[in-house]
Amino acid sequence: MSIEENRRSFIKKMGGSAIALPFLSNKGSAQPKETYDGKKLGIALVGLGYYAVNKILPGVDESPYWELKGIVTGTPSKIPALKEKYNLKDENILNYDNYANLANCPDIDVVYVCLPNGMHAEYSIKAANAGKHVITEKPMANTPQECEDMIKACKKNNVKLAVGYRCHFEPFNLELMRYGRENTFGKINYIQSMFGWTAGDPKMWRLNKELGGGGPLMDVGIYSINAARYTKGMEPRSVVAHFGPVTDKTRFSEVEESVSWHMEFPDDTVFTGFTTYNTNVEKFQAYGDKGWVEMGPAFSYGPIVGNTSKGKMDMEVVYHQTYQMNGMGAMFLSSDPIPDHCSGVEGLKDMKIISAIYESAEAGGKKIML
Repeated sequence: MSIEENRRSFIKKMGGSAIALPFLSNKGSAQPKETYDGKKLGIALVGLGYYAVNKILPGVDESPYWELKGIVTGTPSKIPALKEKYNLKDENILNYDNYANLANCPDIDVVYVCLPNGMHAEYSIKAANAGKHVITEKPMANTPQECEDMIKACKKNNVKLAVGYRCHFEPFNLELMRYGRENTFGKINYIQSMFGWTAGDPKMWRLNKELGGGGPLMDVGIYSINAARYTKGMEPRSVVAHFGPVTDKTRFSEVEESVSWHMEFPDDTVFTGFTTYNTNVEKFQAYGDKGWVEMGPAFSYGPIVGNTSKGKMDMEVVYHQTYQMNGMGAMFLSSDPIPDHCSGVEGLKDMKIISAIYESAEAGGKKIML
């Protein structure tokens, strides 16, 4: 059976409500070092903040599929160093006022939108209208409607849309998916995850409701949601959520300081999650009737550490964004659509759950059916 046949068989077996997962080897490890000798994909970074320059760009540089061909920034002082290092053409250096000129930049095949969450939809849709394929950071957008608008725009313009789910290419998380797929620890019946960090600067965009869309749930809580979904291989049926207390009304005047939530899956598996901007915590645990798995750190650059009831998770520690860009490079070169597990479909699913969590918390813990 081929790799693709194996993957499709799994999805079919899981049924129509199953989450589409990346294919995993029997060992759950990511692919070996990539080799590719064809024409590289030209990529433009939209936004030159810390994540774009210090995380995504090194991944682009290390991947054989990509070449930085353009930048979009509202800060002129960031231009000279990148222009010189990557020999960028003047016409491929844009700002937010002349962004539509992407249509006249044939060197650029794909844009990677690394802007605040509240700007993802606008600049993804504009890129699609300019005929460019799109990668946007997670969360995909601020609302499910924005996600749907992005999917519609990309479909209308016959361009591809991917969401930067780097953990879908990272070895420990790939192994976690394999555990769920193969019932390594029996039926998983309880999952819990916590992810938070201390957001100290009250002026950061993540604490601005318009730009962030919300607080820690949008920023890091989404990792816990996504991991629960890909461990189970199915979608939750309901959520119940509660906001935590506000201990700093200056920092948290617009977005939540913390939120806890409870999700139930169709097979009665229970998930509990917690996310916060007021303490540093990061852990994922899943318990089955034949054992357990836990990772902590689970999603960031800790490096990730994993243990199970059968022993330590002996996986390779890798540079996440290189593996992400390798995986996505092959996807954008292919004539096939972007696989659902990192497409706009996946981004929309997470955003619907996030929206339901906020709805429940705002209603004092009302149960919301998905």
